[in-house]
Amino acid sequence: MKILALDTSGLVAGVAVTQDDRLVAQFSIQYKTTHSQILMPMMDAIRQMTGMDMGTVDAIALAAGPGSFTGLRIGSATAKGLGLAWGRPLIAVPTVDGIAYNLYGCEQMVCPMMDARRGQVYTGIYTFVPKKVNELKGEQIYDMQVLHPQCVTSVEEIAQELNRRNLPAVLLGDAVPVYRDRLEELLKVPYSIAPLFRDRQNAAAVAALAARYYEEGKTVTANEFAPEYLRPSQAERSGAEHGHEAVTAEDRKAPVRVFVREMTAEDVPAAAVLEKEYLRKEAWTEKQLLEAQARDDTIYLVAEKAGRIVGLCGIQNISGDGEITNVSVAADSRREGIAGKMLHQLLERGRGIGITAYTLEVRAGNLPAIALYERMGFRSEGTRPGFYDAPREDAAIYWLRK
Repeated sequence: MKILALDTSGLVAGVAVTQDDRLVAQFSIQYKTTHSQILMPMMDAIRQMTGMDMGTVDAIALAAGPGSFTGLRIGSATAKGLGLAWGRPLIAVPTVDGIAYNLYGCEQMVCPMMDARRGQVYTGIYTFVPKKVNELKGEQIYDMQVLHPQCVTSVEEIAQELNRRNLPAVLLGDAVPVYRDRLEELLKVPYSIAPLFRDRQNAAAVAALAARYYEEGKTVTANEFAPEYLRPSQAERSGAEHGHEAVTAEDRKAPVRVFVREMTAEDVPAAAVLEKEYLRKEAWTEKQLLEAQARDDTIYLVAEKAGRIVGLCGIQNISGDGEITNVSVAADSRREGIAGKMLHQLLERGRGIGITAYTLEVRAGNLPAIALYERMGFRSEGTRPGFYDAPREDAAIYWLRK
């Protein structure tokens, strides 16, 4: 049996081909790229390097959600198109189940966590139960047991559930580094972090789990398949928050939380508008932000509030020195600590790409920003006279050296 597997549910874009119990080929990219631009070229590269007629596969497996709304739509459209063209069934693998299958054979609790933004994660709890199939040789296979099915919930709630079960756990997924400090505070059970070669979406794991589903007859036609989002899209949430759905009085009283996360290509238009509002002539364009975000020596973060981008900050690593290139906050969201929240994360993540010192430039008359930078430990090390235009003003140069 030959399976083509796709996973576009997160930052990772993955394609794998398996035949019976053998992984024939796998292509995986975890980078700031658009899945729609690379998915078909990845499949074509496998075809060229293996000489395989991809239309001879028996089924097409895909990570069926939850995950990135755009990514899931790209994977769904590709799989459905191929399924219709080749007359092949689809095998829908729940995304979180597929990530858990990376740790096949692990008898501890396996807890994948995908960053769902807004302080939530897509998650579930699994374990692998050994099943002896040959008494003489002691050969074992494992059945994946779902202790808690995939869901969307808060970090606090999933940590509480892990603590309640009171067993050692292994954590994996892109939300783990985002919430690592919080997890360290919350978890009372022993836990470890999966290694980097097992900690993200993996098309080969999707294919392996899909092979079991296929044997059990768990397939759908291309026409029948639909992704499983688990919650409304950001656009739908934004519509509700702007009055397109009923908002209760209790909702209006609740404080609006701000979430800091990595900027995606989808965020760039809103971030460019924010830049223009804040910096005017000095603002970065959409093209500049896209180019900067795609580099492997940069980190760009946005602050999201009620489904709206209200903050942007970015940094570039230049031989170990981190140049903070952007810090912008929407006018109606200032004095809420958003800039500080973004910068704290930016400095923490910067260390992860080898930055040891940080520098930035700020208008000499921007006293609120200067006060924030000095509170964070930045120190003035000079000025650039007349650096800024409209109005003309000196630039104060600040450094944070550790």
